[in-house]
Amino acid sequence: MKTFYSHGKLLISAEYVVLDGAKALAVPTVFGQHLTVDIIDQPKLIWTSLHKDKTVWFEDEFSLKQIASSITSDNDIYDRLLQILKAAKQLNPKFLKDNTGFKVTTQLEFPKNWGLGTSSTLINNIAQWANVDPYKLLELTFGGSGYDIACAKNSTAINYQLVNGNPNVELVDFNPKFSEHLYFVHLNKKQNSRDGIAHYKANKPDLNKTIIEINILTKQLANCDTLELFQNLIDEHETLIAKITNQKPVKETLFNDLNGSIKSLGAWGGDFVLVASKTNPIDYFKSKGFDTILKYDEMVLSKV
Repeated sequence: MKTFYSHGKLLISAEYVVLDGAKALAVPTVFGQHLTVDIIDQPKLIWTSLHKDKTVWFEDEFSLKQIASSITSDNDIYDRLLQILKAAKQLNPKFLKDNTGFKVTTQLEFPKNWGLGTSSTLINNIAQWANVDPYKLLELTFGGSGYDIACAKNSTAINYQLVNGNPNVELVDFNPKFSEHLYFVHLNKKQNSRDGIAHYKANKPDLNKTIIEINILTKQLANCDTLELFQNLIDEHETLIAKITNQKPVKETLFNDLNGSIKSLGAWGGDFVLVASKTNPIDYFKSKGFDTILKYDEMVLSKV
């Protein structure tokens, strides 16, 4: 039996513009995804995907011949998984080559609708199993900047930047002294990051000045010593991204009476937001129907 594991992710800065070379601050989460592989004596894959509570959310079988063919189905999950396996085989022709079959089980440590990287953790786990470059596997399948793969592979905060299209990852010591005042609140809906990226690419203006400003903010956020400064920085970041995406910040649309600052993480409109507040905001969010609230140290994996 072989086992693989990848961490979930949260993008603290440079959402959208990380695609165009801005430097991002991102953190791996304490929640991730496991992948277990057992050898069987039949030439097929028996695949089972489990929720956090071990209930099944997907299961099916693939013959090894299917993985080398162009057959598709009317099941999006089946087709997407088949696409990943085919891409892994394209990158490593020896992967799934002989008549040995496998029973594969994946298990999430977080609810699928949290947006912490159901796809990126799967990509990184399959890349480990197939012995291929996870960034290339991502490029051939889901696309995106790749920061989520960097989080999947690392156990501490990172600065992530595409340099001439290639990922550059720098480990950073991001452990805010004021972390007891930071919270992650789920907006009760899953945001499709591919849709958000498509909207951004179709409408983005000239970004040279914005990328310079975001790079400065990323550095300042990573080295921030006080809650007040951190709040000012994320407010400034929200304003910049709002201008280039022609969207309103989440605080303005949903929480304009909150005594604190709020920042979207990743594609705007869903998943988690980061809340910085001197006073505990849990009762405030619960009164508005947002019950999934995690403290910073409950969410972020901050130790190597």
